[in-house]
Amino acid sequence: MDETVAEYIRRTVLKIPRDEIKTMLQKWGFLSEEQLQAINFQQIKESISQEVVRLCEENCADIKQAAVLDIIYNHIHQNKKVWTVYQMNKTGEEMEFFDLTDFKKKFKRHLRSALKNVTINFREYEDNAIWIRIAWGTPYTKPNQYKACYAVYHSQTPYVFVSTSTLKSNLPLLCQALVVASNYRDIRKMELRGHSLKSLKDIVFKRHSQNFQTYCPRPLQERNVAPEGDARIIQEDRIEKERIERVNWEIFGDGPQPKLEFAQYKLETMFKSDPKLDVLDKREPFRCLVKFSSPDLLESLKSLAPAGMADAPLSPLLTCIPHKARNYFKIREKKELFPEGFVSP
Repeated sequence: MDETVAEYIRRTVLKIPRDEIKTMLQKWGFLSEEQLQAINFQQIKESISQEVVRLCEENCADIKQAAVLDIIYNHIHQNKKVWTVYQMNKTGEEMEFFDLTDFKKKFKRHLRSALKNVTINFREYEDNAIWIRIAWGTPYTKPNQYKACYAVYHSQTPYVFVSTSTLKSNLPLLCQALVVASNYRDIRKMELRGHSLKSLKDIVFKRHSQNFQTYCPRPLQERNVAPEGDARIIQEDRIEKERIERVNWEIFGDGPQPKLEFAQYKLETMFKSDPKLDVLDKREPFRCLVKFSSPDLLESLKSLAPAGMADAPLSPLLTCIPHKARNYFKIREKKELFPEGFVSP
C-alpha cells in the first residue's frame, strides 16, 4: 500500500469520534468482520488508527478505498462543511431518464479532459443523492487528498450542493462537468449558503413548514394567560397575543424552521440633497453591510414577536428567506418600485 494512502487513512480515522469508529468502519465494508473484531477500540485513537492502517495494508487498500471512507465520514458529519446551492437549467421542460452509470462516465470524462491529475469518487445515498468527492491536482502535481471538495447532486432535480472548500480556479471545471453529465444547459449559483445540508434541501425542495388556509387559535387557557386582574386589560392582552400568534403563523407556519446560521444584506444608497447646495463633491453611493447571525436564525426570528422583542409582522426582507431560497441580499436604489432583493409585503 502506498505510504500516502496509509497516512490519509490514518488521519481520516483520527478525525472520527471514538464512539463512531467501529460503526463507520462497518459501513465502509473494506475490512472483514474478523479484522474488525481484532481491533481494540478501547485504546487511544492513535493506536486504533495504526491498527486500521496495518489491516488495510493486508488488504492492499488504494486511494479509491480511502476516498470512500472519507465520503462516509463527511456524509455523517456533513454540517462541518459550508454548502452553497447551485441551480441548473434546461432548454425545455422535458424530463429525461436518469442513468447513474452514464452520469458518472460523462462527469469523469469531462473533468479529466480538462485536468489529468484529479481523483473522482461517487457514493449513492437516500433521496437519490449522489455524493461526489473530487481531489484536485495541477498539471504538474498529484491530487491533494486533504483538500478534497464535495458536490451533492439529486438526480431528477436541477439542484447541486457544493462545499465551499472548492477552489475558485476549479469551480468552473466542476460546474461544466455537472452540466454536461446531467444534460442541462447551464448552471448558476443561488444566494443560499449554510452548514445544514438538510435544511438547504428542505428550502429548495419546498419541504419546510408551510401555512394553511385556516387558522384556529388555541383557547386562552391553553396559552397560560392568567384570568386574574382587570377584565379589560386581559381582553386587550388576549386580542394582541392572538394577533401576533396569527401573523407569526401566517409567516412561519407551525412546524420547525430550516436551520440557517446567518442572513447578509448589502445596502447601497445615494445621498440626496438640493443640487444647488452642492453638499457632496463626489456622487459616490453609501455602502454598508448588515449581517444577522444565530445558531438557528429562522427559529430566532420566529420567536421575536411572541417574546415582545419586535413588532409583528417582521420585515419581509427577514421573513422571505426560506420562500425566496436565499440568505444573501443586495439592496440598491432603482427606478423600479422595489430595490433589488426586496420582497413586497
